[in-house]
Amino acid sequence: MERHIAFERLRNFRDMGGYRTEDGRSVRWGRLYRSDSLSKLRGEDWTRFLALGVRTVIDLRYPWEVEARGRVPHFDGLVYHNLSVEHRPYDQAELGPDVGVARFLADRYAEVALDGVEELGRALEVVASDDGAPLVIHCASGKDRTGLLAALVLSLLGVDEDAVVADFALTQLAADRLAADWRADHPGRTLKWPGYGQAPGEIMRLFLADLAAEHGSVRGYAADRLGVGDDLVAALRARLLEP
Repeated sequence: MERHIAFERLRNFRDMGGYRTEDGRSVRWGRLYRSDSLSKLRGEDWTRFLALGVRTVIDLRYPWEVEARGRVPHFDGLVYHNLSVEHRPYDQAELGPDVGVARFLADRYAEVALDGVEELGRALEVVASDDGAPLVIHCASGKDRTGLLAALVLSLLGVDEDAVVADFALTQLAADRLAADWRADHPGRTLKWPGYGQAPGEIMRLFLADLAAEHGSVRGYAADRLGVGDDLVAALRARLLEP
């Protein structure tokens, strides 16, 4: 099976299947995808997307991002959720070159984990709903907000931290294209932050360490802050793990 699924306009579309869990099972291929903004789908990309059989999309962007950039095109049978997990907007492009990537972004993820509990909890419920069809989670670049939710899902499935971090860091392969897209979308502006689009694994490692320091583990955070009980974890595993 292929981790990276090639599109012309999407830069960061990946299958989250294949990761091994602590009990020796594997995440199913073709059930859960992560991506940059699906509003870019058109033409042959749209045909490729439809062939995946996706029936649910969780869009983690702000409503104003959706209004400005559009959303995944509608088709019969698609269930669309706009769950804006971030509540403190900031402009990465305007950050100065002295801002370190890992610690700065790990702190932003911590804010999302604190502020976005309602939306993150709902997103996990949607992912756990077993209708037998594939699901995509996405934001603008498929890196920060998507990376956080993906890490929560994989951790609750029992995937070990090294694999969770490695999954996050795969976005690094798309970093140059994400930066190029930003420049194309913002003529007349300068991309000031060298860290834009970068995804070193240290970001996720720091974020997970912060969660563990406060809650003992991702499972502890999910229980303490998101109200995720054993039934929801069991539903996630039933939907997304091989028997």
